[in-house]
Amino acid sequence: MSTALLALADGSIFEGHSVGHEGQATGETVFNTALTGYQEILTDPSYWGQLVVLTMPHVGNVGANRADEESTVPAAAGVILRHASRFTSSWRAEIPLESFFRSRGIVAIAGIDTRRLTRHLRDHGAQNGCILTGPVTERQRELAVSTARALPSMVGQDLTPGVTRPSPVSWTQGIWHPAEKPVSPASHRGLGHPHVLVYDFGVKKNILGLLVDRGCRVTVVPATSRIEDGLALRPDGVLFSNGPGDPEAMGHAVTTARDWLTRRVPFFGICLGHQLLGLASGGRTVKMKFGHHGANHPVIELATGRVWITSQNHGFTVDEASLPGTVRVTHRSLFDGSLQGLARTDVPALGFQGHPEASPGPHDAAGLFDQFLGLLTGSGTNAGNGREGTHAQTD
Repeated sequence: MSTALLALADGSIFEGHSVGHEGQATGETVFNTALTGYQEILTDPSYWGQLVVLTMPHVGNVGANRADEESTVPAAAGVILRHASRFTSSWRAEIPLESFFRSRGIVAIAGIDTRRLTRHLRDHGAQNGCILTGPVTERQRELAVSTARALPSMVGQDLTPGVTRPSPVSWTQGIWHPAEKPVSPASHRGLGHPHVLVYDFGVKKNILGLLVDRGCRVTVVPATSRIEDGLALRPDGVLFSNGPGDPEAMGHAVTTARDWLTRRVPFFGICLGHQLLGLASGGRTVKMKFGHHGANHPVIELATGRVWITSQNHGFTVDEASLPGTVRVTHRSLFDGSLQGLARTDVPALGFQGHPEASPGPHDAAGLFDQFLGLLTGSGTNAGNGREGTHAQTD
């Protein structure tokens, strides 16, 4: 077991040991408070260019399997743990945690006081870091700190070229379900098979799977696809996916979103897609101090007063004060009051900052997919609820 260290741009150094791919990993260091779902977290392309601190002190007891991977493209650059389990106990496990790290090329450091590190990031904000494996020497410490300080800020970076697919593809795979619980497509409810065009800014597999399970025909296109090409596919609706980076650096995507809205094609934005919807609607986005990363974030649905527990992964947020009168706020975070959901009052469009596909996380917000289907078929509104009848398919 080789030694390793984590250095932050402010000069803080944490020493531990390597439990993954050997080498160097750099990126913005953020913490995630989920108690489980580490495989889904670390394969979420929204973490491209980031080092993830898992606050759960014991990680790895359920191993890893191919079905729970959210993508096949690179995602988290590195991971920081308190303790990495060397034993696997799950009937679904295919490989142990350390083998998973190595197979994905993830540099991982364990033996870290993640409580102290998380408090440091909470107090001082997310900052760039560098993980180095190998002998911990004074020269290595200096190299790691200087490397972290030389990294560019997340502000101003369009990271989607590293995670988007190169060409369009039809997606037909639903989400994983136990063999004893088959899923019936939503077409039996009279929705037909609406065609959804998904712009891939780093889309998670379960977002696509939930659309398929609801009877949709899904086409996934690259982040830079022209609207002319999209119109030729004759979609009934458009979804802008989650993804990494600064939304204000993605002018091409903002323009494309605005073009779809102008044509009144039903629109659903998730996470980064939600932020792009806010920009296309005339708003602004801002960088958060340490962002929202976890599966225990309470969000209030303003139309009903119901509180959802949600899965979150974002470092930017839409500035509510910047939004015009054609945008209605539908959800807010109960942690810090930041905007979590919006709907256009003039065109059929909605956005949600969290990850309603709940991978990992609770299913409280999954009904937003049904609300989007309502917009596709003309049977729904932008009221911000529409959860009825969803849990039979998603719980």
